[in-house]
Amino acid sequence: MTAATTVEGIEERIADLAGTHLRYLSGGSGSPVILLHGLGGSSSNWIELLGGAAERFRVLAPDLPGHGRSARLPARAGVTAFADAVAALLEHEHATPALVVGHSFGGLVGLRLAHRRPDLVRGLLLVAPAGIRSGASAVRAAILVSMLVRPARLAAPFRHRYAARAWYRRALFRPWFVSDPLALSARATLGFLESSGEHVDIRTAARALVLDDPRRDLEHVGCSVVIVWGARDQQLPLDDAFEYTRRLRAKLRVVADCGHLVIGERPQACLGALDELARATRDWEPR
Repeated sequence: MTAATTVEGIEERIADLAGTHLRYLSGGSGSPVILLHGLGGSSSNWIELLGGAAERFRVLAPDLPGHGRSARLPARAGVTAFADAVAALLEHEHATPALVVGHSFGGLVGLRLAHRRPDLVRGLLLVAPAGIRSGASAVRAAILVSMLVRPARLAAPFRHRYAARAWYRRALFRPWFVSDPLALSARATLGFLESSGEHVDIRTAARALVLDDPRRDLEHVGCSVVIVWGARDQQLPLDDAFEYTRRLRAKLRVVADCGHLVIGERPQACLGALDELARATRDWEPR
């Protein structure tokens, strides 16, 4: 992380796990929480939540394989391979059972982790999780084109000069990513753009996303789940939120005037939901 996106008490770590090289952030103390970013993102996406979360919990935030400074997985790896890498990190850090927080693609990874390794997951906080609509032809085409063009990589070199400018945030993020660009701080903007030029392979994650349909396995996720969704999410419709909520028997929190990047646009809503999940799982026992 650069000086502009450094959080006091959060340190960078490196580990070789599950056949890949992972870079992650670690800090805080108490019950463990792991933060899983979205497709094309990195651990720095959580910049607006890291400090608050580390005041309450022991926090881990990896760059998922192929993203940021983490090494790639095999080219045809599925979402389960990403979940296995997260499981290996949790066990390496002796950070189980953990509250797993996943945004977008990270939410799908969290679901796969909870299904495959319920012993590691105390509860799930899913922030606009991908998966239900991701296999539709139009969505699939949009994801794959985005992975080829990678517009954030083109804008990132100017981030330190313009991150505080409303027009820059509006041009980059509205309406596809946020509803209210003024609610997105300069620091959050830097966090979303921080590692856009460092990814070694996000196509594998994109391919895994569009080929994975989590619905057939949702009934087997037994932990407590809280879902947070932006009311004006232009990427994933509220209908997906309702379907996830029904199938997972989850609690849903819809955030007014908020788009897909809830973790940066309305970070306090996410921290509040995390506190709610922690209270609900205080007496957690493995199933």
